[in-house]
Amino acid sequence: MTSDSSTAAHCRYPLGMEDGRIKDHDITASSQWYETTGPQYARLNREEGDGAWCPAGLLQPSDTQYLQVDLGQLTFLTVVGTQGRYARNSGKEFARMYRLNYSHDGQLWRSWKNRLGNKVRKRGANDNAYVSVIKDLHPPIISRYIRLIPVTKMPTTVCMRLELYGCPWHDGLTSYSSPEGQVMMPPGYPIASLNDSTYDGAHERGKLSGGLGQLTDGVTGQDDFLVTRQYHVWPGYDYVGWRNGSLGSGYVEMEFVFDKQRNFTSMKVHSNNMFYRGVKIFSSVSCSFKPRLIANWETEPVEFRTVLDDRNPSARYVTVPLGRRNAKALRCRFHFADVWMMFSEISFQSGRMGMTTPSTKDQPDDGNTPILIGCLVTIILLLVVIIFLILWCQYVCKVLEKAPRRILEEEVTVRLSSSSDTIILQTPPVPPRVSQMDHPYERVFLLDPQYQDPAGLRNKLPELSRSCTPHQCFQSSVPHYAETDIVSLQGVTGSNMYAVPALTVDSLTRKDISVAEFPRHRLLFREKLGEGQFGEVHLCEAEGLPEFLGEGAPLPDRDGRPVLVAVKQLRADATNNARNDFLKEIKIMSRLNDPNIIQLLCVCVSSDPLCMVTEYMDNGDLNMFLSQREMESTLTHANNIPAVSLSDLLHMSVQISSGMRYLASLNFVHRDLATRNCLLDRRLTIKIADFGMSRNLYSSDYYRIQGRAVLPIRWMAWESILLGKFTTASDVWAFGVTLWEIFTLCKEQPYSLLSDEQVIENTGEFFRNQGRQVSDFSYLIYSFIHLYTGGKNI
Repeated sequence: MTSDSSTAAHCRYPLGMEDGRIKDHDITASSQWYETTGPQYARLNREEGDGAWCPAGLLQPSDTQYLQVDLGQLTFLTVVGTQGRYARNSGKEFARMYRLNYSHDGQLWRSWKNRLGNKVRKRGANDNAYVSVIKDLHPPIISRYIRLIPVTKMPTTVCMRLELYGCPWHDGLTSYSSPEGQVMMPPGYPIASLNDSTYDGAHERGKLSGGLGQLTDGVTGQDDFLVTRQYHVWPGYDYVGWRNGSLGSGYVEMEFVFDKQRNFTSMKVHSNNMFYRGVKIFSSVSCSFKPRLIANWETEPVEFRTVLDDRNPSARYVTVPLGRRNAKALRCRFHFADVWMMFSEISFQSGRMGMTTPSTKDQPDDGNTPILIGCLVTIILLLVVIIFLILWCQYVCKVLEKAPRRILEEEVTVRLSSSSDTIILQTPPVPPRVSQMDHPYERVFLLDPQYQDPAGLRNKLPELSRSCTPHQCFQSSVPHYAETDIVSLQGVTGSNMYAVPALTVDSLTRKDISVAEFPRHRLLFREKLGEGQFGEVHLCEAEGLPEFLGEGAPLPDRDGRPVLVAVKQLRADATNNARNDFLKEIKIMSRLNDPNIIQLLCVCVSSDPLCMVTEYMDNGDLNMFLSQREMESTLTHANNIPAVSLSDLLHMSVQISSGMRYLASLNFVHRDLATRNCLLDRRLTIKIADFGMSRNLYSSDYYRIQGRAVLPIRWMAWESILLGKFTTASDVWAFGVTLWEIFTLCKEQPYSLLSDEQVIENTGEFFRNQGRQVSDFSYLIYSFIHLYTGGKNI
């Protein structure tokens, strides 16, 4: 789980107290005053019964009365909302303070503490009987069972209503064990305490065991480990770190226990890499597996060697492939690459367990073979009938779904909600909206949909306006960044997929959408790939997609595995402009058909949330792929380091050139071409996409301008930065920068020695052509123009 600052900033969906998804039998209490003040009436903003849950009698300061909620599964809990008993203006009871206890199994209970060690929430409770108080949990809780315990300083009557916010904990991790973090005392710098300060398990003899802590709180540390994302904490708070040699070995051993046996595909470890202070990512890791807690560790571990980076000090996620091994517990040994090793987050990706066939030697033989055969034949016949009925129903549904649907033009207000739809991609599912009496599913804090005017970029170069006349430089009112330009560049999901002239977009009609409506209940959520201003990008399994698309569909050979797709989803709280932009993007992408452009497979637009389903590439993006490799040589083969050859890089470049040439032939402008937006499959086929801006991993590649607008300035031509002008020629510039990335194996950013402000100032030097450029990018870029344009002048 990743985000700009914290997973908790996005994982804040109501879990079902208010709308009834949490059932009455899942809400219990230590006591109740009357039948009409039982725990089932402790629902936020509801007035059933006598309006709230009230424990029996006056609550004493020494009492421990609790309201307990069973969430049904492990949940990442980030926000708690409370109210008192209003009871239609007849109630006046509320709690000024409360505590939280939680449990994974309902047996072992732990007390929640904030990041400063306090258990009682004094500022997070109520001061009247009617206003709901919604407060974040710092740190969040990973649990299935939650107990809310009201606290008072004097005998009083207390009543409460409650809502919990968060999302399912898909990792399934219930505890990890590791050595305690240590203290770093660098000369000339503040002392950094790198302990796991929120760990809720046991601390014995320098080891942590049986709990969870900062490595699963959703907060990723910054590039400088002394800088923290939390307030009023000590330097180094966001990281857990160890010194090489202090543990008696050259590695840190950690054990991870899960809720059930899982099929593990990968592990992601967020590591610090401030090498000039003696901190690096781990050099290698070895992971052993245990199928059951009482079993022995398997003898064949999975080993992975990282590619160390001594040029880019940025913190990063390191993805460790786990080879689809089945286990309930893992033991990983992370080997030091320098003096210190620091982690801020560890997460796991796992899939369904493989089916195992029992040996025939273990089957009983009691002489009843004819009876068993008869039962098996009967069961098989029943299964055949059931399968036939299922296939028939699917065929009928497919025929009905292919019936033509009427889609209104963008100028008309678009209504795409359905009272009978169940949202699958949002987690947890959203209840249907049927009347004003139902409470809609909504985010706790809506994101501001408006962008501020980014015209302040012009002030970065105050001398620019003095170097020429307005007519010569900007032609009256130019340069400026029009609001529509910036919004278009930001895009619905935090990125921009092909800018086209407005007339071209407005002229599109329903016949331009050549993809069909896919049943959204057949999209199974697997992982969030990224998030932007108005939407999200998910990795999903699409059940029955090859059959749905028919022959000739652009799907890879999955060898019997589920089809993975990328799903761009518009948030329910998006603005009308964002919805219209999303529909325009669907229409545009449905027209694109090139082997080097990511292809739109199908859509889900008959109800909210609007979704577009595109191809997913197994090898991820080109930036990550190349940054983990070296140029092919004898040394790389000897050290088992993944390598690429010069011919591989040329092949990649030609494919990107081909895809961009196709877009140029349609007069489409991409605006954000870079290796982060080029995806690869297992055969190293490249397809150009637009997911880069929505991913936190590449947030440093974008420059933020006075508000929420962001620009990839290190890939932009001077006229795009200074004049707001995006054309095929500016895409050629970005193509040249992308080639530079490829042939340097993405080891550093363009202009890596310059700050963002210096990059913009250097752009002014390009504009004035005074020969004081600090980089000779232009010579490299123009040398590749002929490759892209076939020798045409631009």
